[in-house]
Amino acid sequence: MIGLEIIQYSLKNLWNRKMRSFLTIFSILVGIVTIFIFFSFGLGLFNYVNDLTTSSSADKVIIQPKGTGAPGLDATFALTEEEVDIVSKTLGVEEATGSAFKVAQIKQKKVVKYAFIISYDPDIPIIMDISNVGIEKGRMLKKGDTSKVLLGYNYQFKDKIFPKAYTVGENINIQGQDLKVVGFMESVGNPPDDSNIYTLEETLETLYPNENIGFGWVIARVDVNNLDETVTRIEKKLRQHRNLDEGKEDFFVQSFNDLIESFSGALNIIIGFVVFIAFISVIVSAINTANTMITSVLERIKEIGVMKAIGAKNSEIFSIFLLESFILGFIAGVLGVIFGWLFTSAAGAILNGLGWGFLSPSYSGATALISSFLSFLGINGLPSFSGSFFANDLFVYCIVFASITGALSGAFPAYRASKTNVVDALRYE
Repeated sequence: MIGLEIIQYSLKNLWNRKMRSFLTIFSILVGIVTIFIFFSFGLGLFNYVNDLTTSSSADKVIIQPKGTGAPGLDATFALTEEEVDIVSKTLGVEEATGSAFKVAQIKQKKVVKYAFIISYDPDIPIIMDISNVGIEKGRMLKKGDTSKVLLGYNYQFKDKIFPKAYTVGENINIQGQDLKVVGFMESVGNPPDDSNIYTLEETLETLYPNENIGFGWVIARVDVNNLDETVTRIEKKLRQHRNLDEGKEDFFVQSFNDLIESFSGALNIIIGFVVFIAFISVIVSAINTANTMITSVLERIKEIGVMKAIGAKNSEIFSIFLLESFILGFIAGVLGVIFGWLFTSAAGAILNGLGWGFLSPSYSGATALISSFLSFLGINGLPSFSGSFFANDLFVYCIVFASITGALSGAFPAYRASKTNVVDALRYE
């Protein structure tokens, strides 16, 4: 048992070797800060994806052209109203709508910017569910709102897109025409999406009178219980309508969950990199701690001999050195979490100010993140924890992780110290 006397003795020894203790703590601290930074930003991405997965977007299917360009910008491909009707009448589809994408010139006095302008049907605003955001100010578009637009989040702030911020009811010049602003969307979390403009199909046709406006996306709400079968039916009907052979489609049908899984696969690779960094940090920290404890044992052999001569048990000697290494790890863990939190909070504020809110760090969900990665590797995940103590479980994990690293690194030197021969120790110079 580790009693109060052993704790006081261990703390005194660490204090008497302040510089060595500081360097050991610093080596573990650097590793913990690194782990904390990587994991907190990884958690932010993981939680963002998780929110999308559990949102109302899970029952959506997207039909778009094959290729690597931005949606709707392939001039050789466009879906028509007839094909939207075909999709909407497919078994398993509850409703479908089309969206056209164009690059628009937006002008404020002498400042010119370019952004996506996207059309949607206000009676079937499925595209708004994809980003899982609603209205920040004003209102959504409705039927008959020609010459009106809905702006992305960043337009309501000065110097985000233009020097002057826009307000509800104000006009904005798009493609040389003044259109009235009816509202602003909530933040998606990245500048490109937060600079989008939304309007009706009729308005888009007036902005581009000499172009044949086709749909770059068709979005359908489907029965989630038969999602795969519905996707197959949509593909078959569109292939027949476009007179295309199987495997030679110029489009692809993908569920929103498939898109999320693709993103999750990339995210798991990032998590793997984080785990690798953590592993390297553990090795370096463990070696430094073990080196400190071995040196401490060699310096205190005579002291160990005296303690044994006056009746100290092997278990007590072992406890002293094990406790010292544990304390070093614990202190490093607490300081690492503090410095990591300060850094990530500052970095998160900067990213949020730049419009990249979805990259903000998070400090909860580490259990789910690690379990997800282990499942990706085919390993059963961690047990789920709940309660206020684990509300920010990244803090808990990092401190526990550092403490265990310190204790394990000192275990072998502590064992060697406990087995020191009394006579040899007293004669040691």
